[in-house]
Amino acid sequence: MIQAFYTGVAGVSSHQTAIDITSDNIANMNTVGFRSYTPEFTSLFEEAINTHNPSTSTNSSYGIGSRINATSMNLQQGAIVQSDRSTDLAIQGEGWFGITDSQNIYYTRAGDFGFDVNRDLVNSEGMYVLGTLGDNIDYETNTLTKQLDEIALGDVEKQQKIQLPDTLTYPTEPTTEIIFSGNIGTEDVPRSISSEAIDAQGNINKVELTFTKAKKQPETGLLWDIKATVSSSDGETTYSTTNAEVLFDEAGGLVNTTLDTIDNNGTPIKIDLGEKFSGVTAIATDATTGSSQSNGALSGELIGYDINANGEVIATFTNGEQSSVAQIALYHFQNDQGLENLGGVLFKESSNSGKALFYQDQDGENILGSSIANGALETSNLTMETSLTELIVYQRAYDANAKSITTADQMIQKALQMDA
Repeated sequence: MIQAFYTGVAGVSSHQTAIDITSDNIANMNTVGFRSYTPEFTSLFEEAINTHNPSTSTNSSYGIGSRINATSMNLQQGAIVQSDRSTDLAIQGEGWFGITDSQNIYYTRAGDFGFDVNRDLVNSEGMYVLGTLGDNIDYETNTLTKQLDEIALGDVEKQQKIQLPDTLTYPTEPTTEIIFSGNIGTEDVPRSISSEAIDAQGNINKVELTFTKAKKQPETGLLWDIKATVSSSDGETTYSTTNAEVLFDEAGGLVNTTLDTIDNNGTPIKIDLGEKFSGVTAIATDATTGSSQSNGALSGELIGYDINANGEVIATFTNGEQSSVAQIALYHFQNDQGLENLGGVLFKESSNSGKALFYQDQDGENILGSSIANGALETSNLTMETSLTELIVYQRAYDANAKSITTADQMIQKALQMDA
């Protein structure tokens, strides 16, 4: 009867802990990135029963209560909800964001990030988000040194806080190539195709190709003279004039041309007229056409930073250009259950979780391993209906264990009231 007291107390204590865990899960149902927990029960040591038949094949023992053996983290995906900030991120699948207070590294599923006054990417508690910088910013002059479409994720040990300048200039990129296309026809009438070209000084100049049918024609095909003129946009200054030829076959397809490069106020531009029927043609039709494509960009100033669906930090400029400047990292572990919970939504690496690592593709390149939704947040992965049901079960079990204590008490009282 005395043991029944302690068995009941153990049951009450363990189920009280289970109620505490479940209540904490419910309390954090709206906490971004919260991981819910499930209590795992185990039996306490058993005591053997003295019997007169030691050779019996059955187990002659009884338990002396229960206790919480572990609290396992639920790893299922939480719901993804849209937010009004492009810097809010939600992991779709496995993985953890890495954040640091400049001393220790922590891991979280909460992606409520934003840029502070110093243009550092931080979480809601002001900790720095970790990732790979693009090394395409000159921090002394706050100038973008290279336009990048994407940034390869670096090694785990080399991740650093994403710190970006408050102002950033996209430098002028002079035009280096122009692709011309169109049909100049076969009639002996001058035809022109023009394009814009940016020089090293940031001026937008005009490049015009004038096609004139050559006086001396070959035995087969058509030969045209080309005059390439580069002038200022207002036409007052001519920077260069280049004369060349272009030969077409009988069907109007381009055979070859002597026009290679032209000078754009000190910057050479490669001229591409295409080949055969891709580019400039000379086909007998009622209408002639002409178009061009050129590279290069004017100087621009930073509008702001955004984060795309691949976890890349994108800088947008007033000239319409964009460039990736950083890549947010996603960390993985051999055993996510072994992470040490520091309270809230922060976790720390432990001997049970193993070292943080990056997934790799078949070429050995580091990859995120999961997709990232931008402009979205992952809510708690709590299942409310399950938690409420478990709460009722734990409460009933708590009451039952409390009843076993009162029953043992009544038995002892009865024994004490018995006559000697």
